[in-house]
Amino acid sequence: MPQDRPAKGTRLRLPLEWLGILPFVAFALLFLIMPTMKIVIGAFQTSDGSFTFQNLIDLNTDSIRNAYWTSIKLSFVTALLGCTIGFGMAAAVVFGGLPRGIRGPLLTFSGVASNFAGVPLAFAFIATLGPVGLVTVWLRTEFGINLRALGFNLLSYWGLVITYLFFQIPLMILIIIPALDGLKKEWREAAAVLGATGAQYWRMVALPILFPSLLGTFALLFANAFGAVATAFALTGPQLNIVPIKLFAQIRGDVLGNPNLGYALAFGMIVITGVANVIYIVLRTRSERWLK
Repeated sequence: MPQDRPAKGTRLRLPLEWLGILPFVAFALLFLIMPTMKIVIGAFQTSDGSFTFQNLIDLNTDSIRNAYWTSIKLSFVTALLGCTIGFGMAAAVVFGGLPRGIRGPLLTFSGVASNFAGVPLAFAFIATLGPVGLVTVWLRTEFGINLRALGFNLLSYWGLVITYLFFQIPLMILIIIPALDGLKKEWREAAAVLGATGAQYWRMVALPILFPSLLGTFALLFANAFGAVATAFALTGPQLNIVPIKLFAQIRGDVLGNPNLGYALAFGMIVITGVANVIYIVLRTRSERWLK
């Protein structure tokens, strides 16, 4: 029996459910895909629009290489510290026997803090740990501890590391808690029956299962720190030689600025953060198969 065919004159219509994602598609197209394509194309253009590889060749200078290396070190250190501290806090909440009422506020705060960045975050840390910040003055007047005399300077590399941890640690908590929840009680009970201690369970069972998730989250935190620009610029200005600040200086149109070199800098950032995010997605998918 022949299959029914739509009558002539009828029009194929998309299901109405597709209308729900139109705002997302428009947002992604206007603010993600199109700007990214402009950056990629601009990285291979001269000021008059002709094709060139010179912008990428110009990245091989001492100043730009040092900027990338400093950004990579900053991202690596903040990702490592964020993973370590965040994992300890998440494990304490899930397995540490803390009151159940702590988990909800911690997750709520983590959701807010993981997105708190830019000028407000820089101002908050300057007002707290800056040269005349609240904590700085309190330690000096009450305990005679002079942070500046001890070598601490918020407007420096390590000051930026501390500032970045404010959103890196909460992001780690949000991502790793579901993975910790996925560890089955039967695995721990089986390990205990076989005579394994708590340390042996974590070393031989839990951590190998969580390793892809931990490594993937590390890659995500690395990408998160590598792409941060507003916080670094508002806190240190041009004093710190990192890629986002150098990119800002090239694109904003100064006399010595070169927008196409800025596009090449941004293209390099896209490649590095893209690789980090691909690693995160692959490892996260692998970890979820274990935890199902």
